[in-house]
Amino acid sequence: MTTSNSNPKPLYRVSFSRITGKDNQGNDILGRPKEIGAAWERKGDKQGAIVQFDIIPTDLMNHNGVMFLVPTETANNGGSQ
Repeated sequence: MTTSNSNPKPLYRVSFSRITGKDNQGNDILGRPKEIGAAWERKGDKQGAIVQFDIIPTDLMNHNGVMFLVPTETANNGGSQ
């Protein structure tokens, strides 16, 4: 089996969780994460990744949430470390 570069897979999924409140210690309580995009490897010998957003949550612009980068299965050999 050969790997084709014509259909690359993303390195990371980009998810967003809205801050829904505070707990008794004052820590943020997060809502259910929603996948909003992906991060793709750059072509050639360039370092880093390119982030593509499918949606941009309005709560992100109001600083009312957090983003997560979650490795895809192919990014670290099936998700196991």
